[in-house]
Amino acid sequence: MESTKYIDFGLEFMKISELNRSIKKCNKCSLAETRINVLCGEGKLDAKLMLIAQAPGENEDKQGRMFIGPSGKVLDELLENAQIKRKEIYMTNLIKCILPKNRKPKQDEIEICCKYLDEEIALINPDFLVPLGFYVTKYIFEKYSFPQFSKKEFHEIVGKIVLADKKKIFPLTHPAALLYKDSFKDIVVKNYKKLKILSFTCKWFNFCPLKWFYEKNRLDKKWIDLYCRGDWESCVRYQMEERYEYHPDNMLPDGSIDEKLRI
Repeated sequence: MESTKYIDFGLEFMKISELNRSIKKCNKCSLAETRINVLCGEGKLDAKLMLIAQAPGENEDKQGRMFIGPSGKVLDELLENAQIKRKEIYMTNLIKCILPKNRKPKQDEIEICCKYLDEEIALINPDFLVPLGFYVTKYIFEKYSFPQFSKKEFHEIVGKIVLADKKKIFPLTHPAALLYKDSFKDIVVKNYKKLKILSFTCKWFNFCPLKWFYEKNRLDKKWIDLYCRGDWESCVRYQMEERYEYHPDNMLPDGSIDEKLRI
């Protein structure tokens, strides 16, 4: 079993290396004329979390590494507060080349470059896609056929889990936003701290009646994805368990009672 695991990991490494070679040679749009480096994704190849930024900045373009400029320092601080290390996650960009004067990406640039991102998602196969900022979240929502939203509405979905087929999406504010406006730093820090929660399953899951209901096809999988293997810290059952308070077996994670659930 262990040898099979290593073989599978080796194949994934070869596939991602081949993809990265294609990315580095790409000249399909005009951004190839103004870049210094093409940025490939970096991090853990079997990561549960994939952070997706919009495009490399000036420092990243010069050195060919993810998040090494001012926004990288902010990200490192946010990850440290969340008790997450870079080596535990996978990071990449929607657009692989620097955008002149940090302008917004054009539609044809997104259409060309998103194919690389799509392949990265397929190869890394993370549990959570974490788009950073409006344009990346907009693309990810389009990819998984979710209703679109305006810039004014973006804050309403930040820090909330959205279920998409077999993927879970957790939009976050791009770290660079705090370089220009730190008045909402507290909420950004709070949302990033959720990354640690999303990194592993609730410790009570194997003993929880909801697991039994789910395995018997009596409970909608969304409850497992949103709470047990998602934001379990927000689960009312978890909170009551931690306080040693009684809660009935048919209580759902949001605290409501489902009379149809009986062991």
